[in-house]
Amino acid sequence: MKNFLIYIAKIILVTILLAIVLDGLYSAMFIQCKNRGKIDQIYNSEGRKYDVVILGSSRANNHFVAPMFEEKGLKTFNYGMSGSHLFETALMLKLMIERKYQIKNVILEADLNLSGTAQAEGISSRYLPYIHNSRVVKNHFETQNNFNELYYIPFYRYIKYETRIGFREMFFNAIHKKTTHLDNLGYYPLRGIENGNMKNNITKLDPIPHNKYYEEIKNICKINHINLIVLMTPMCENVKGMEYFDKVKKTYPEIHNYENAIVENKYFSSCGHMNNTGAEMFTAIILKDFFNR
Repeated sequence: MKNFLIYIAKIILVTILLAIVLDGLYSAMFIQCKNRGKIDQIYNSEGRKYDVVILGSSRANNHFVAPMFEEKGLKTFNYGMSGSHLFETALMLKLMIERKYQIKNVILEADLNLSGTAQAEGISSRYLPYIHNSRVVKNHFETQNNFNELYYIPFYRYIKYETRIGFREMFFNAIHKKTTHLDNLGYYPLRGIENGNMKNNITKLDPIPHNKYYEEIKNICKINHINLIVLMTPMCENVKGMEYFDKVKKTYPEIHNYENAIVENKYFSSCGHMNNTGAEMFTAIILKDFFNR
């Protein structure tokens, strides 16, 4: 019995040591890479200066043509990320501030995501390789129920989110395999409407008053003297429940409502995402209205 217990103890010890080694190896591969995506680019940069930083979900990523801002003399990058919620958007801005970014204007797409405060695990997991190396990443996740497991159990986060930050992603980081996420100054153009879902129903959505992460973003901008421009972006003409945008305007009067700036289906790739032609038209409107360009 004694020998059996010793054997089990050895297995446990080896497992713990292996987890610690693998955790360190995976983290090292993520930390040294800066050309896979927007998060690692921010983590591995410091002191960048921007006239305009664009934040939000895919409705920011696909709607604001960053090169058009540059053509007008505004140094710009679109840091919108498909699938992200305000939880991740607030953390991205915090990480920029931690890396001493100097930003004059933030354009924040905030409309549908004002209806919730939950994290988008598929996106938030991409911050986890930095949880031991970035104070703001650690602090941001401390409010989550699973923080202790993610922070204190070695290699647990890489197992739990294997599809996002597992072996495949670690390997691509190790060999510095690039993605398209940083192309076009972060803007991702969409094409056509051939396969797009041109119907949408948002009747069940309601904006949350004093949304925690939206308030965090506003506070960060105020403290760091950043001009915050908050926008609701267009949706196609077939949407049910468009009164949601009126509710947002009533709850947050400072948000500019552009949901009907472009509505014709031919300018959309899907009902919630404009194609490149629509995005160019919309960006031209924003440049004129807010930057006189």
